[in-house]
Amino acid sequence: MSEENIRSHFLGQAKACDVLGSPFTARLCRVLARTLDASTKTGRAILGWPRNARADAVALRLCGALHALVLTGADDGLAGVYPPNDSSEDQIAAVLATAIARSDARIVAGLGNAPQTNEIARSAMLLPGLLTVAREADLPLDLCEIGASAGLNLLFDRFHYRYGDAEWGDAASPVRLMPEVRGNLVALEGALAVRHRVGCDIAPIDIADTAARLRLRSYVWADQTARLARLDAALSIAEQFAPSLVKADAADFVEKALARRERGSNFVLYHSVMWQYLPEPTKAAITARLERAGSSATSRMPVAWLRMEPLAINDPFATLSLTRWPGGATRHLARCDYHGRWIEWIG
Repeated sequence: MSEENIRSHFLGQAKACDVLGSPFTARLCRVLARTLDASTKTGRAILGWPRNARADAVALRLCGALHALVLTGADDGLAGVYPPNDSSEDQIAAVLATAIARSDARIVAGLGNAPQTNEIARSAMLLPGLLTVAREADLPLDLCEIGASAGLNLLFDRFHYRYGDAEWGDAASPVRLMPEVRGNLVALEGALAVRHRVGCDIAPIDIADTAARLRLRSYVWADQTARLARLDAALSIAEQFAPSLVKADAADFVEKALARRERGSNFVLYHSVMWQYLPEPTKAAITARLERAGSSATSRMPVAWLRMEPLAINDPFATLSLTRWPGGATRHLARCDYHGRWIEWIG
C-alpha cells in the first residue's frame, strides 16, 4: 500500500475509536498518522506494509505493541501520557517518537501478531441467539466457535447478564454484562444445555502463558478500563474451567466438526467480529460445508450458524444473524455494538 493509504488507515481507525468510546486511542492513531517516518524500523515496517493495512488491522497492531510497553512498565515516559492521564495529541507526540526509537525492535516484533481482543461483552450479544437456537430445537447444544482467540466466550454460560430488568446466568459470576437494550425486549426464554463445546483459532491464546495473556490485554484500548476488568474476570474463570481450543484453519475445523455430528444434538457454529479477516476461499469453504451438512439436517440432527458480524464492511454496528437447517432460512435477530455496549433486538 502507498504511504498515503497507510496514513489514511490510521485516521480511519481514529474515527472508529472515537465512535467506539476510546478517545485516547483515537488521539494516538491521529498522532501516529502524522508522525510516523522512516527513521525507525517501526516506521519503515508500517509505512512499507506490503498488504492491505485495514484487513491486517495495522493500526491496532501498533497500538497493541505500544500498550504492551506501558502494561509491562517498560517505558515510564510513554506511560506518563497514557490513561489515567488525560493527554492531548501534542503531549502524546512529544514522547512517542522517543518511545518508538527506544523499543524499536520490540515494537516491530509485536507487529507480527494480529489483534485478538477476545471481547467478553460480545457474549451478551450472542447469548439471545444461542437461547433462540436452544428454544427452537429443544436439544442439547454442540458448540463450535471459530476465531475463538483464548476461548473466553466459550464460557458464556458462566457469566451473569442483565438486559434491562431481565437477568440470566450465574448470579455469583465475576463477569457482569449489562448492555444497553434498545428496541424490543431481548428474548431470554427457555432452557439451554451445552453437551460439548470447542473453539479454534489459527493462533489460539494459551492463558497459562504470561506473554500470551499480556498480548491479549494489550489489544484492549488503554482508556477502556471496564473492558480490561471484564477480561481479567473472564481469565479468572478460565483458570478454573479451561476452554477446549485447537489450532486449526477455520474451514478444516468446521469440516471435521460437522463430520462428528450425532443424532439428538443441536450443532451450532458461531463467531463474532472475525469473518472479515478470513480469506475469501475460507469463507466460501465454510459456507459450502454448512450448506452441505444442512441439506441432510433433520429435526433430531439440526445445524445452526450464528454470527455477530457486520452485513457490510462499513456498517456502524454488527448484526446477529441466524441460519438454521433444515430449511436454511436466515434471520437477523439483533443489531449489536461491536464491543457489546448495546443490543437492539429485532428478532
